[in-house]
Amino acid sequence: MKGRAPDTFKVHFNTTAGPITVEVTRAWSPLGADRFYNLSRHHFFDGAAFFRVVPGFVVQFGLPANPKVSQVWAAANIKDDAVTQSNHRGSLTFATAGANTRTTQLFINLGENVRLDKMGFSPFGTVVEGMDVVDKIYSGYGEKPDQDLITKQGKAYLDKNFPKLDRIVSATVEGGPAPAAPAKAPAKSPAKKSPAKKSPAKKTPANPTP
Repeated sequence: MKGRAPDTFKVHFNTTAGPITVEVTRAWSPLGADRFYNLSRHHFFDGAAFFRVVPGFVVQFGLPANPKVSQVWAAANIKDDAVTQSNHRGSLTFATAGANTRTTQLFINLGENVRLDKMGFSPFGTVVEGMDVVDKIYSGYGEKPDQDLITKQGKAYLDKNFPKLDRIVSATVEGGPAPAAPAKAPAKSPAKKSPAKKSPAKKTPANPTP
């Protein structure tokens, strides 16, 4: 799961809302691009819900349907990349809970969120097809889904309490290998997470967010 991503590549998301294609430029955010590439080619996102949708702000995803997988990846942090691109509408960025806390959660910017640039959110790709699909991802639950419970219970929690959420059916790297089963996560990082910067303070280090 530590393979180097190509300089540029595309990932095709087949979702319950429709198809979405993102294009990644590794030079923008190398560590983020590498993590996304490896998660995608090992089917990490298959079945994952778009659990946080704030109209005009972000669509967030990256907590797997299987809670066992989620727990393994909880502390598999990667270091921060420099912010070289702005969080424009359609850009794809890892969520964080402070310095060097990026793991598996990402968001697509629904608006011009350039204020996030100074907060250390480093875009590594952009939606090149299907932004109209992103715009219609179900947003009726807003920020109600509890990230801790998603981590602990996975799909079962969301199906019971938030059945209308849209999901990723599959994620395919264009031209890349597609292993038959998810690979194990890398060794957990000993680095401690710092508190999230975004207000209100209900977000915790375990819940990366913009």
